[in-house]
Amino acid sequence: MTGGERAVDQAAGAGPLLLGVRHHGPGSARAVRAALEEARPRVVLIEGPPEADALIPLAADEEMRPPVALLAHAVDEPGRSAFWPLAGFSPEWVAIRWALEHDVPARFIDLPATHTLAWGTHEDEAEVEGESPLDAETADREGDSDPGLADLRIDPLGVLADTAGYDDPERWWEDVVEHRGVGKGDALAPFTVLEEAMGALRETYGSGGHDRDLVREAYMRIQVRAAQREFEDGVAVVCGAWHVPALRRKTTVAADKALLKGLPKVKTDMTWVPWTHRRLSRISGYGAGIDSPGWYGHLFSAPDRPVERWMTKVAGLLRAEDRLVSSAHVIEAVRLAETLAAMRGRPLPGLSETTDAVRAVMCEGSDVPLALVQDRLIVGDVLGEVPASAPAVPLQRDLARLQRRLRLKPEALERELELDLRKETDAARSRLLHRLRLLGVAWGEPAASRGSTGTFRETWRLRWEPELSVRVAEAGVWGTTVLSAATAKAEADAVAAQGLADVTALAERCLLAELPDALPTVMRILADRAALDSDVGQLAQALPALVRSLRYGDVRGTDTGALGEVAAGLAERVFVGLPPACAALDADGAEEMRRHVDAVHGAVGLLGDAPAAGQGHLRARWQSVLRVLCGRDTVPGVIRGRAVRLLLDDGELAQDEAARLMGLVLSPGTPPADAAAWIEGFVGGGSGGGMLLVHDERLLGLVDAWLTGVPAEAFTDVLPLLRRTFSAYEPGVRRTLGELVRRGPGAGSSAAGTGSGIPGFAAELDTVRADAVLPVVRLLLGLDEGEEHIGNDVVGVTG
Repeated sequence: MTGGERAVDQAAGAGPLLLGVRHHGPGSARAVRAALEEARPRVVLIEGPPEADALIPLAADEEMRPPVALLAHAVDEPGRSAFWPLAGFSPEWVAIRWALEHDVPARFIDLPATHTLAWGTHEDEAEVEGESPLDAETADREGDSDPGLADLRIDPLGVLADTAGYDDPERWWEDVVEHRGVGKGDALAPFTVLEEAMGALRETYGSGGHDRDLVREAYMRIQVRAAQREFEDGVAVVCGAWHVPALRRKTTVAADKALLKGLPKVKTDMTWVPWTHRRLSRISGYGAGIDSPGWYGHLFSAPDRPVERWMTKVAGLLRAEDRLVSSAHVIEAVRLAETLAAMRGRPLPGLSETTDAVRAVMCEGSDVPLALVQDRLIVGDVLGEVPASAPAVPLQRDLARLQRRLRLKPEALERELELDLRKETDAARSRLLHRLRLLGVAWGEPAASRGSTGTFRETWRLRWEPELSVRVAEAGVWGTTVLSAATAKAEADAVAAQGLADVTALAERCLLAELPDALPTVMRILADRAALDSDVGQLAQALPALVRSLRYGDVRGTDTGALGEVAAGLAERVFVGLPPACAALDADGAEEMRRHVDAVHGAVGLLGDAPAAGQGHLRARWQSVLRVLCGRDTVPGVIRGRAVRLLLDDGELAQDEAARLMGLVLSPGTPPADAAAWIEGFVGGGSGGGMLLVHDERLLGLVDAWLTGVPAEAFTDVLPLLRRTFSAYEPGVRRTLGELVRRGPGAGSSAAGTGSGIPGFAAELDTVRADAVLPVVRLLLGLDEGEEHIGNDVVGVTG
C-alpha cells in the first residue's frame, strides 16, 4: 500500500490515525493541528505517562502558560523524579489543547511513570536522582536531535539529512518541515512521508538497540487496542515518529503483555511545574533538546512574515541595550536574509540566514552583541506558569504563598535583588531565601553588595530553574511549611555534622534564616564539639563564623547571648593552643596557619573586649598571643612577620620597634629564605603592606638594602616568594614603590617640614589639615553644617 492510499484509508476510518512528530517541533505542531481538524477523531492518544490523565484538564486553565512540564516523583523518595516538558509549539501540547477545545477525550499512553521511576539500571539511577536535567524516561524516549526518536546509536535526523544531501540536520528539518505549509486536503501527507522514512530506518538499523523502547511500544499498542475497542476507528495517536512503525506493526496481545510482565513499580505522584525555554535547549543536556527554542516559538506564533517579525524583535532587544539600530537596519537585514536563502537554495530564510544577516547589518560584524541575541531570543528565558489549582506538596503551596506575599516572583532570567534588612519586607525575603538554601532549594545565591558594605545590606542573585520543583518536593519530607521544614532540616544537619566548622557554619545559617527553635539544638551540639575539639586549625576556622553570626544577630534583632559565650570560650582555647600549634610547620602548613591568624584577628576585632562570664578582655589577650608569636624563633617567618604587622596596625607596636624587628630578621645571620617569608607575612597577603612601604620609607629602605645584599646563590631561591608578595599590589602602588627605590632613601620630600625623625610621618596630628576635609565628609554623610559629633555619625552609618 502506498503512502497516499494509507492516508486515504486512515481518513476513511481504517485503523488508528498515527501522527508521528518531532518533539518540540513547530512544523510538527502545526501539522498535528491541521490533521486533527481534518480527521476529527473521537479520542486523542498522546505519548506520555498515563498517571497524568487527571491533569490534562488543567491545560485549559487561563493561568496555565507553557512551557510547562509534567513532573513525576517517587512518594517515598522525591529525589527520584522525571519530567515530560511541553512548550507552546510542542505537538503534544497542541494535541491536548485541541482535544480540550473540542470536548474530545485525551489520554496518555506511554509506559507509566510508576515503572519508569523504578527501572533499576545504573544509568537510570543517575538520571532519576538529578545528575542530568533529563528524567530517565525522557532520556530513553527522546534521543539526540531526533524527530521524537528513541535514544539510538544513530542519529535518524542526521541519516535522513545526509541522504538528502544536507550537512546540517537542523537545516534539513527546517527546509522540509518547518518551512513547508500545510495545504488544504494535504494535512496527513507529512506524517505519511515521515512514517515511511522511519520505517526504512528501522528496517535498516533495527529498534535502535534499547530494550526499553520495545517495552514502551508494547504498552502503547495495548492502549491503542483498548481505545479502538471503545471508540472503534475514531482514534488518533500523537507520538514520536520513531515509534510509528512499531505501533503499526501487527503483534499479538499475549506477546505485548509478556514484555510487560514483572516490571518494577514505585508509588508516584504527578503534577504540572513551570519549565523554561533554556531547559528545552540542547545545551542544557536535554536529550530531546533543540538548538533554538526561542526561534521555534517565534516560528509557531508568527507563521506570516516570520523573518520581518523576527528582525523587529532583534532590533528591539539591541535598542534596549543602547545599540543604534534603526528601521533601515531591519529592512536591510530582511533583504540580506532573503538573498542568502536564495543563494543557498533554501525555500525561506532559516535561522542561519537570519543570524548571518543580523551579524552583518545590526551587529556590524561583531559576535559580542550577537551573543546577546543568541542568549535572549534564539534560546530565550521564557518561564511558564502553572495554576494554583495544580496538585502540589504542602511545602510547595506554602512557598507559593510566601512568594506572593513578599512579591518575589520566580523568573528564569537571572537578576540581582538588593535587600535592606532594616525593612521588614526585605528582612522577610532574606529569611525566606536563607531557609530555602538550608533546604537545598538554591533559588538565590548570596553575592557581594556593590552599594554598601554595611551589615544591614544583602545582595542575592535569583534564578528559578525547573529542577527546583524537585528540590521542593524532596524538602517536603522535613515539614509542611518553609519554616518548619528548615527547622527540622537544620536540627538533623547539626546531628550529622562531621566537624566543628560544619556546626559553626550551620549556626550562622540558622541565625541568618531566623530559626529560633533550631538554634538551641545547634548551639548545644556546637558547645559539645568545641569542648572536645583540640585541633587549633578547626577552632580557628569556627571562630570567625560565630562572630559573624553575632554581628548579624545584632542587625536582625536576634538574641545571641548563648552564641557570645561559646564564641568567647572558643577564642580562649585558640589563644592557648595557637603558639604551640605554630611551631615546626612546613611552608604549606605555615601559610595555612597564617590565614588562621588573620581570621582570628578579624574575629577578635568584631567580638570586641566587652567581658562576658569568665571571658576577660579578649583583645588584650589576643595581643599578648601576637607578641608571643612574633618573638619565638621556632615560629615560621611568615607567621612572625604577620604578628608584627597586626600589632603595628592596632597601634600596639611602635614604628621604631617594628623597624628594629625587621632589621633583626633581615640581618646577615638570618637565612634568606626565612627573611623572605617574614617579609611575605609582614607586607603580603593583601593586607595593605604596599601602602605601608609607600608611606614609611624607612621600612622600604630596610627591605631594599636587604634585597640588594642577598647572595646570588640565595637570590634565586627567594625570588619566587618575593615576586608573589609584590605582584599582589595594585599597579599604582608598585609604580610608586619603584619610583621611591629609584630615587633612593632619604631623598623624598615627604619628610620635609614634618618635624619628625620618621620619613613620611609627622610628630603629631595636624589639626588644620584634618579640619579641611570635614566639609567633604559631612557632604558625603548628608549631615547639616551645624551638626557635631561626626565621629559618632560615621560609626552609626557604617555599622
